[in-house]
Amino acid sequence: MANQKKNYLFISKRLGFRTWSKEDLDQFSEMNANEEVMQHFPKSLSREETTNFISRLIAHQEKYNHCYFATELLETGEFIGFIGLAYQTYNTPFTPATDIGWRLKPSAWNKGYATEGAKRCLAYAFQVLDLKTIIATCTIQNKKSENVMQKIGMEKMGTFLHPNLKDFPEYHNCVWYKIDK
Repeated sequence: MANQKKNYLFISKRLGFRTWSKEDLDQFSEMNANEEVMQHFPKSLSREETTNFISRLIAHQEKYNHCYFATELLETGEFIGFIGLAYQTYNTPFTPATDIGWRLKPSAWNKGYATEGAKRCLAYAFQVLDLKTIIATCTIQNKKSENVMQKIGMEKMGTFLHPNLKDFPEYHNCVWYKIDK
């Protein structure tokens, strides 16, 4: 099995979650350049921006013992994107807080991976990290992500204007959800 040689932090039924490496750059960069993948963000990311994002994820993992984890299919070892946790400090009434998020490549869509992975990351957050509350946010247009939030048992708390998206009116209005341990 492909996962025997991997150094996963934890696994779910079909997915392995691990820290990032330089070897992820090509696949993650291709994914972040895909307009369909990035349709709910102001723009796709360049290779350099993806390199910087991976560096931030590695630093985040070192500081908080979690990040948006590189996620692979256990059966094949195929990289499919990220699912994980990130401590958010942007200015809203509900932050700072730990957020759960995901970004998967199109070939991994509609297979239940985001839901399965998010449930497993919640278990990790509550059982291993002993976090008390997890939030999730997305643009009001991102119904697929909002659906995952609902499937993993999160409660819709309302809408807000995302301070990091104020220069992008079509993405500024967001929803937020939360779940407690």
